[in-house]
Amino acid sequence: MLAETAALGGLFLAAFGAATILPFQSELVFVGLQLGGTQALWLLVLVASIGNTLGSVVNYVLGLGLERYRHRRWFPVTEAQLEKAQDWYARWGVWSLLLSWAPLGDGFTVVAGIMRTPIWLFVALVALAKTGRYIILAWLTALTLG
Repeated sequence: MLAETAALGGLFLAAFGAATILPFQSELVFVGLQLGGTQALWLLVLVASIGNTLGSVVNYVLGLGLERYRHRRWFPVTEAQLEKAQDWYARWGVWSLLLSWAPLGDGFTVVAGIMRTPIWLFVALVALAKTGRYIILAWLTALTLG
């Protein structure tokens, strides 16, 4: 019981970290636990999805306060890069958050904060995207196993 709880906690932390700007990979942890077969698949999807969505909320909150520092030398992107991201987000809008599962999707979640996307809409779209990714990952893993 303790080992299963620890495994789910590890999955949560890996999924949370993977959604932030930190270099984490949750897919390997997810697939490893799925292959281990000790937890229900729906529980793995739920824990990973919640962790990954909450990690994206961290990016959103960073975005809320980040723009005020855009003219500082240490700011992580150039003025042109930030304007390009904002223009792209303004063009494609909140629907770009459906790509938040992708490798560069973390940037969309930061820009969503900068652009002051309503939090309820942000969470709904990001949770849909993140959960969809884990469902597809689980399905592909199951297909591979036969």
